[in-house]
Amino acid sequence: MSRYRLHYFPESGNSYKLALMLTLCGQAFEPVWTDFGGGVTRTPEWRARVNPMGEIPVLEDGPERLTQTAPILLRLAERYGQLGGRNEEEKFEILRWLFWDNHKLTGYMASYRYSRAFTATPDAAVLAFMRRRLDDFLGILNGHLQERSFVVGDRPTIADISLMAYLSFPKSEAGYDFAVSHPALSAWLSRMAMLPGWQAPYDLLPGKRLHCYV
Repeated sequence: MSRYRLHYFPESGNSYKLALMLTLCGQAFEPVWTDFGGGVTRTPEWRARVNPMGEIPVLEDGPERLTQTAPILLRLAERYGQLGGRNEEEKFEILRWLFWDNHKLTGYMASYRYSRAFTATPDAAVLAFMRRRLDDFLGILNGHLQERSFVVGDRPTIADISLMAYLSFPKSEAGYDFAVSHPALSAWLSRMAMLPGWQAPYDLLPGKRLHCYV
């Protein structure tokens, strides 16, 4: 029996972060598909049983039930001695990018992509607002990666895992062609895809998919 059980739905980039991290660390996990589209995470029963915060993913680690992706990535990096910071400066930079990603890039990309691709009648004004914000954030990341191969230091870390997750889904969903619009970012994604054990999101996260409108 696997030590880990991952509650997820396939379109969740945060779920992909944990699935990919576990895979790169050589750890198996039991996938627990969650009917996010059906609203199960909003029910009192699910929140009482799985996650009072009402969010996916949830990682069961033996008897513990862990939530919030960034601290879980930090725990796994420390536990397996992989993809973490090697010194105080790298650890600070990893935290800096994790906070930035959660507040900026992932926060907006998750909402924008979901509204654009997985809702029947998205609000055009809301999409335009989020797109302007995303253009800014993606430009920041692209500029950072013009000068280096990975986000922190000279090798991949959990900062890369966190930042790349929502950018690794099919380009039709978010409507960005990074090879054209953000070439340094696109080259970085290609480098990450060459890591031993890397898999694309929908390969790591099977199960019933949300209806895609684009």
